[in-house]
Amino acid sequence: MALTTDILASYRAPGRVLRRRLAGSGEDRALITVMLACALIFVAQWPRLSREAFVTGQEFEMLAGGAMLGWLFLAPLVLYALAALSHLAARLMGGQGSFLEARMALFWALLAAAPLWLLWGLVGGLIGPGAALNLVGIVALGAFLAIWIGGLYSVETGTEAEA
Repeated sequence: MALTTDILASYRAPGRVLRRRLAGSGEDRALITVMLACALIFVAQWPRLSREAFVTGQEFEMLAGGAMLGWLFLAPLVLYALAALSHLAARLMGGQGSFLEARMALFWALLAAAPLWLLWGLVGGLIGPGAALNLVGIVALGAFLAIWIGGLYSVETGTEAEA
């Protein structure tokens, strides 16, 4: 299936989509997934950073450079560590998956929630801080967590998880 179709399907059946994306894949697909997710979230920051630069008088390039460092260089490393910790925690509870499957569960959840983070960035840039930004952020975080937990459950137990 196409990436966009899989993203939409992840909101209904994260485990099924993750298992399909894992079929015949290796570490290369995991790396591409996490880098694409981080790149999209980095781009999602631009409207908010543009507004912040306008309001505070700071240089946009400086703010974007900091976001780029965080999302494209540091976040993937932190996400790899978080995926390993989640797999080890699942192992303690009887999980049967692999480290690669745990990584893909986390990375796919981040990529599947990226459209909501793009919306969050637009709201932050157009409306600014407030209830709307908080609401979109909570929805995006909730979607990310639901897809991650559903996918991780599926790969660690070998069963389907419906969100």
